[in-house]
Amino acid sequence: MAIQFYDVKNRKKVDVDEKDVRKTTYERTTKDGSKQVRYALRAKVGGVSLTKFISKDGWDALSAPQE
Repeated sequence: MAIQFYDVKNRKKVDVDEKDVRKTTYERTTKDGSKQVRYALRAKVGGVSLTKFISKDGWDALSAPQE
């Protein structure tokens, strides 16, 4: 199954095979001291790094390796 990313550098949508996708999380502390977690998928196509932010449910459902 292919996952669609948007390539900002080349300004077009790119389909990436699921086996080439890695899961990752980005954590930060907000001004009020609470922790915010964002879930993302990462891929590299033709030397260009691609990132796609998704929901936690979608992140949990995907069986890709985690960075």
